[in-house]
Amino acid sequence: MKRAYNFNAGPAALPQAVLEKANSEWLNINNSGMSVMELSHRSKEYDAIHNKAKTLLKELMGISDEYEVLFLQGGASLQFSMIPMNLLSDHQTAAYVLTGAWSDKAFKEAKKLGKAVVAASTKEDNYTHIPSLDSINYEHDAAYLHITTNNTIYGTEWKEYPETGNVPLVADMSSDILSTVIDVNKFSVIYAGAQKNLGPSGVTVVIIKKDLISDELTHLPTMLQYATHANSNSLYNTPPTLAIYLLSLVLEWAKEQGGVAEIEKINTKKANIIYNVIDESEGFYKGHAQKDSRSHMNITFTLPNDELSKKFLEQAKEEGFVGLNGHRSVGGCRASIYNAVPVEHCEALASFMKKFQEANILVQK
Repeated sequence: MKRAYNFNAGPAALPQAVLEKANSEWLNINNSGMSVMELSHRSKEYDAIHNKAKTLLKELMGISDEYEVLFLQGGASLQFSMIPMNLLSDHQTAAYVLTGAWSDKAFKEAKKLGKAVVAASTKEDNYTHIPSLDSINYEHDAAYLHITTNNTIYGTEWKEYPETGNVPLVADMSSDILSTVIDVNKFSVIYAGAQKNLGPSGVTVVIIKKDLISDELTHLPTMLQYATHANSNSLYNTPPTLAIYLLSLVLEWAKEQGGVAEIEKINTKKANIIYNVIDESEGFYKGHAQKDSRSHMNITFTLPNDELSKKFLEQAKEEGFVGLNGHRSVGGCRASIYNAVPVEHCEALASFMKKFQEANILVQK
């Protein structure tokens, strides 16, 4: 079977080696005589899988014992509510940097639960760039500053992060976690839906400083308290066992690639392959993001007109390319090149883009 050139924005490509290993263990995980989906989440077999995923993530990201690693459900969207529920007190203000649709949604949820303000925004520029660090304004006693490190719809990404001092820095890293080396110690909370770089949909990773986890928020529903999950090793209720198993395999694969530093080098190479085609096309392909804010995970671009965009997407589909449609907010095209997308697939897309331009250069106007 020929694998598709999968450029979906999420759920997204998984490493082929991970899928093959999961397939080989599908009916009999660790000689248990059962599929991972049939294991009790209280069994020693599942406990080993669960803790391996946690240990590997801490190793790959350099997460110290000052942090708790949680495996939750509800996606990043539930974290939009859990963050202010757990961290925003009545006498404080939460600050949000708006760089795209997801940061805007997070901000709107926070406003339902307490006082939240915009610390900076690039909305007036249709989110074509990340704001400068010196343009971010928030109170010195803010409950936290929230950023979205990569913006899938608009194709922008933070290249450096704010130094917030005593104000906790909270980051939604759903679409670029594990893609580049970061200093976890700069952040108080990192959260990420798994369905882009970590595994399949269904599990959300939360990395949170232990001193931010309170046992005193008894007014909150039990399942919405971080303490509930921290105190039970994310096993308070039945976790998404299959998703966590696949997460553990993806983390194993990432370690085999040489860790995050090596993955970052590969991601940079992949992004350059496609951005070079855009930059050398003399305006035939036009990137949405400003160059200094370009994402190395989601490459967004438009063609000279809607007719050519439609033709490009139709022909790309015929050639086996999947998921290249741009979001309606931006239009055009989007290539999501998460960790699992091979270099060869990016080379194939670049080749197709060049051929399409050559064949249509005379009709671009």
